[in-house]
This record gives sequence, C-alpha cells and structure tokens, in this order.
Amino acid sequence: MKLLVVDDSSLIRKVIKAAADVLQMETEEARDGIEALETLSKSHKEIDLILLDWNMPEMNGYDVLVEIKGSDEYKNIPVMMVTTEGQKSNIIAAVRAGAANYLTKPFTVEQLEAKIIECIGGEGDF
Repeated sequence: MKLLVVDDSSLIRKVIKAAADVLQMETEEARDGIEALETLSKSHKEIDLILLDWNMPEMNGYDVLVEIKGSDEYKNIPVMMVTTEGQKSNIIAAVRAGAANYLTKPFTVEQLEAKIIECIGGEGDF
C-alpha cells in the first residue's frame, strides 16, 4: 500500500511517514497541491490513499480535493484531510467534496494510524 502525503510542512510529512512505516506502507511526498497533482498524473495507479493538508501555498488542499474527486482517473483514491482547519463548516465542505476522513492537527501517531486504517478499509494485508 502506498500513501501520497501532501503537506507544506516537512515535519508533518516526517511524522506521517513514520506512522506509515509502522503500518508497513510506502509513502510519496508532495509539498503543495500542484506538486500533488503532478505526482498523481505520473503515478496515480500506485497510490492507495492521499493525506492532504488544507493550508498550503500555490494551491490549497480543498481545491486539490475538488480536482481529485472531479477526475475520472483519480476520483476513486480515498482522500483524508490532515489539517489545522477544524471548523465544522470546513469539515462538512471537505466531506461533501469527497474526503473519506478528516483529522485535525495536532494529532497523535495512534490517531493518525487509526484513521489511515479506517480509510483503507480495516486491518487487511498492507
């Protein structure tokens, strides 16, 4: 299983990668929405889950989510928002746009791992 981690914070990408390592998952990283879409255009068939920050330069995570869910090629890849945006209206907007899950920062590694497992459909072989 492979995650695409999209966050402008290298520290958050590192924390998510560490959690993915515990779950024996590979990660690919993008620093912003534009880089994420470029990565998807090249390797979307390898990506099983996208972890997406909301507040990023160039293109914010909500716009990336809308772009992903509007694409025939990418729309079936689950997306989990991992962000400081904890306002109820933002959570509702993201879920309506197609987010499979939502985790607000700060979070524990255990919370992150549990949400990843929820998104990929349980504790199967990954």
